[in-house]
Amino acid sequence: MRLSLLHDSTMLQRIETALREDIGTGDITTECTVPPDLEGEGVFVAKANGVLSGMEVAATVMQLVDRELIVDATVTDGMPVLRGANIAVARGRIASMLTAERTALNFLQRMSGIATATASLMKLIEGTEARILDTRKTVPGLRTFDKLAVKHGRGSNHRFGLDDMVLIKDNHIAAAGGLKAAVDLVAARVPKDRGIQIEVETADLNQVIEALSCEAVDIIMLDNYSLDEMATAVKLIRGRREDVRIEASGNVSEQTVRGIAETGVDMISVGGLTHSVRALDISFNIHADED
Repeated sequence: MRLSLLHDSTMLQRIETALREDIGTGDITTECTVPPDLEGEGVFVAKANGVLSGMEVAATVMQLVDRELIVDATVTDGMPVLRGANIAVARGRIASMLTAERTALNFLQRMSGIATATASLMKLIEGTEARILDTRKTVPGLRTFDKLAVKHGRGSNHRFGLDDMVLIKDNHIAAAGGLKAAVDLVAARVPKDRGIQIEVETADLNQVIEALSCEAVDIIMLDNYSLDEMATAVKLIRGRREDVRIEASGNVSEQTVRGIAETGVDMISVGGLTHSVRALDISFNIHADED
């Protein structure tokens, strides 16, 4: 499949910033060693099994460096890749490819790592009603890419930023003088007809009960609960408020995620998807045309 420039203005700006950071005033090594008119191809190769994400981003990196570069993908974002598989082929000036290579791989490897980790957790909770969510624990400037990668791994996005939903956490509760007081302050300023959801973080069953007494609450987060405490909280919430959704957070890993999902929560948020990324190993191999 022929890949073209992304149309998302935010992503384009971030990619351009990344290229300026890497290239600076010019790629000295390539300018000294590679004839500017030398053409050939560059092949993206998976060096580990995983889920691909960021191929369109990588192609955009290439084409921002040189609009005449052509990138054809054999595997598209969201698809599984096997070690040794060719992912895509770039065609055009070798010098342009070498200048774009590192930035393209940085995006591609990070995003594929996030997608792979997300897909792994989703596989572990198959058969339950739970969904895997990301968080705002992203590298500044990369949130759009990180959250797209989570979707490529079949996960779901939590709030993108501070302006698209309310999440009342422990520090908000402390500053407001209590959980109910915090919810009441929000409800007075954010009318329901604005469509903004209100979520509240709870640390124990007493706070769950207090949250249930607040009609404005849409989502209750169970933060760092044991499995027994979580199961008890889920039963309590389901018995009193069918309209409230339940999110689990804290201590989520491949070893714990199935047990968390089986308590009956709706969502499991995992900060590690984006704050502790293990990049997927992908290489880029150049082959110059023969005379």
